[in-house]
Amino acid sequence: MQDEGGAIATLVEEFRQLPGIGPKSAQRLAFHILNLSKEEAGRLARAIYDAKQKTRFCSVCCNITETDPCHMCSDPKRERSIICVVEKPGDAALIDRGGSFRGTYHILHGAISPLDGVGPDDIRIKELLARLEDKSVTELIVATNPNTNGEATAMYIHEILRPLGVKVTRIAQGVPVGSDLEFADKSTLAHALDGRREM
Repeated sequence: MQDEGGAIATLVEEFRQLPGIGPKSAQRLAFHILNLSKEEAGRLARAIYDAKQKTRFCSVCCNITETDPCHMCSDPKRERSIICVVEKPGDAALIDRGGSFRGTYHILHGAISPLDGVGPDDIRIKELLARLEDKSVTELIVATNPNTNGEATAMYIHEILRPLGVKVTRIAQGVPVGSDLEFADKSTLAHALDGRREM
């Protein structure tokens, strides 16, 4: 690529910071943006800026939202005695689209990963414990990813909740081990939730 340190290289490098984007994809995205009209590029830039300015974390479940509490937490039809714990906001949206779960969610914003320096204090476990203080929650479904970090997080949650007497279940292994929830289809996720087991 020409202009090694210029605007194009900077744009490519910014795209490379996105999850799942390698050098070739980053370059394709950058050139796609450069081929947009100024109006189209402006709309995209405004959409990104507005999303950053207008969103915050839900004070209940830690989901990303424009309203507090979020639409899921403020829905009176949801079963408040069951919380499904997930790693990312997209995981909650994916499970919810399946239509078989009508409880509430808690988003951890990560998973315990000692190799990456991510411990329990680096994700939203304290907020989860605060939600359990009033004793209204009867079941916690741990729906972290079925990989090493997700399993470590699930085991940690199970251990710290054991003294509280809350039933802790884990989604069934209908989701392939080593993959992420975002790659599972609705039917697989529904079976995984239906087949959850007590830890």
